[in-house]
Amino acid sequence: MRSINIHEAKTHLSKLIDKAVNGEPFIIAKSGKPMVKVVQLDAPEPGSTRRLGFLSGQIEVPEDFDRMGQEEVEQIFFGGK
Repeated sequence: MRSINIHEAKTHLSKLIDKAVNGEPFIIAKSGKPMVKVVQLDAPEPGSTRRLGFLSGQIEVPEDFDRMGQEEVEQIFFGGK
């Protein structure tokens, strides 16, 4: 893997990033000491992941969902009725 000093990385950053995106990772070094590794991210395309409603049809919300545990909560906060 190619090692590049910080000055060269700053000078040629755009070209180096293009190479990393195309599968050529590199290391940035300071005074010959490796500091960071630059590699392509395997992130999903924006908009390709959909989270809202991902369990639709797989779970059922009880009718009394907003009142579940009401007695216990009242007991904790008000000491009972």
